[in-house]
Amino acid sequence: MKNKKANLKSLLTIIGILIAVNTISHFFFKRVDLTEDQRYTLSKTSLNIVESVKEPLYIDVFLEGNFPGEFKKLQTETRQLLEEFKAYNSNIVFDFINPLEEGNETEIMQQFVDRGLTPLNVTLDYKGKQTQEVVFPWAVVTYGNKSTKVPLLKNMMGASTAEKVVSSVQHLEYAFANGFNTVSKSKEKKIAIIKGNGEMHELLIADFLRSVRENYYIGPFTLDSVAVSPQNTIKALKKYDLAIIAKPTESFTDEEKQVLDQFVINGGKTLWLMDQVVMEMDSLYTETGSNLAFPRDLNLNDMFFKYGFRIKPDLIKDVQAAPISLATGQQGTATQYTQFPWLYSLAVFPEIKHPIVSNLDVMKFEFTNPIELLNNDIQKTVLLKSSSNSKLVGTPIEISLSMVSEQPDPAEYAQKKGNIPVAVLLEGNFHSVYENRVLPFEDSTFSAKGKMNKMIVISDGDVIKNQLDKNYQPLELGYDKWTNNMYANKEFLMNCVNYLLDDNGLINIRSKEVNLPLLDKEKVFENYTYTQVITIGLPILILSLFGIAFTFFRKKKYGK
Repeated sequence: MKNKKANLKSLLTIIGILIAVNTISHFFFKRVDLTEDQRYTLSKTSLNIVESVKEPLYIDVFLEGNFPGEFKKLQTETRQLLEEFKAYNSNIVFDFINPLEEGNETEIMQQFVDRGLTPLNVTLDYKGKQTQEVVFPWAVVTYGNKSTKVPLLKNMMGASTAEKVVSSVQHLEYAFANGFNTVSKSKEKKIAIIKGNGEMHELLIADFLRSVRENYYIGPFTLDSVAVSPQNTIKALKKYDLAIIAKPTESFTDEEKQVLDQFVINGGKTLWLMDQVVMEMDSLYTETGSNLAFPRDLNLNDMFFKYGFRIKPDLIKDVQAAPISLATGQQGTATQYTQFPWLYSLAVFPEIKHPIVSNLDVMKFEFTNPIELLNNDIQKTVLLKSSSNSKLVGTPIEISLSMVSEQPDPAEYAQKKGNIPVAVLLEGNFHSVYENRVLPFEDSTFSAKGKMNKMIVISDGDVIKNQLDKNYQPLELGYDKWTNNMYANKEFLMNCVNYLLDDNGLINIRSKEVNLPLLDKEKVFENYTYTQVITIGLPILILSLFGIAFTFFRKKKYGK
């Protein structure tokens, strides 16, 4: 009887402790991340975004099916990250879906392509046998009547699948946090696309505009009105948060410069995409295959000089070059194309850990000018630069497609030292170019020194240019239809915009580093039987020995 009471008392005590622990944990929520790189510890920015979700937010992850181990790892990491999000907010609802489980495979794949969710063909290599499988490395986030796509696999030219997965896992938190932010937050910031000075046609920057429009209000802003009412133009431009000047080809008047200058001085962010040399790739596809490259005067040099930089009217040649595709012959009725390295097309790899360029793949620059940094109080960060095997070429100069046959002398390029800045971030209190000067027009609100501000300068206007398909529809920015290469231009420019306008720290998540160990498949296949014994046989053997020992000692103790 006493034993029963004691047991009942112990049981009630345990139940009471469990209830108390659960009650306390409900009010004092805490999760512990035991990984060395803290990969499952969400940043404060991510938590702020997740906490603002007040209604069910649905995530459809299409990473399900039969695919290689690398993708299994990406699937596992994606699931664990989403479980982490859900732990902080039960409104996060996710589901892993195999799109090919039911229905016509060709029809389903086309539907995904039409939605911009391009599938990926991967090779399954198992013990020498290869099979092809289709993988959809995408997720779709839906909140209310808004939805957006989230890429789960980063494109990296020349990288193995394992390397792509490692890079993608580092990008996962940012990708989902950005997707949550896109569908759950209303637009606030406004972007002006400056027009009126021969800037790039909207069709050639359509994919960039389409991407930016998901998070920001966007609209064209022409400077033609400066000639009629410059004061009202300044007032109207100040209502925008960011101005994008995409490859102007006509000179700015002093009045237009004053408008842009006062926009900067009053805190307006700017993204300059400038070409200081007149030369287009299309101009080389002629009978002669050549054209003259010469300096372009945009009447902005004095303003740039005041801000702390100069874009020189030279061209950069780089041995680390992106290829171009040229017709080299005919086979039947089909034209044969061959890819050649084109020294005026820079293949630029980021070398610093700044959030704008962290974890980015190679980018393509074309007919790029050097940026010279000047001494002043503005903080300057070189985001991108040419390789160490690059040099400057003065203009005017004739450029011909026949240059693809040139064999660059590495010693000649090595002497030039290279590492020429092509994209620079400037932050600080900018001074007006019209400080202590006569103003082009009267402005009662004129300021000579600005508030804390930032701008990004890129010395190639074509970085933002998307190609067109045969129906003159815009292709994805960064995709080169002639070489079938995908460059990271779009991601780089979107990061630039997010950094200039980001007021919730979302861009800083990109700096997160994840150390993801991956299995060496070749070693596994070489020692397949041994690996099976160690990973499967040994645990079973240990468990069996434990069971036998437990049974033996139990019988010995209670068998008497």
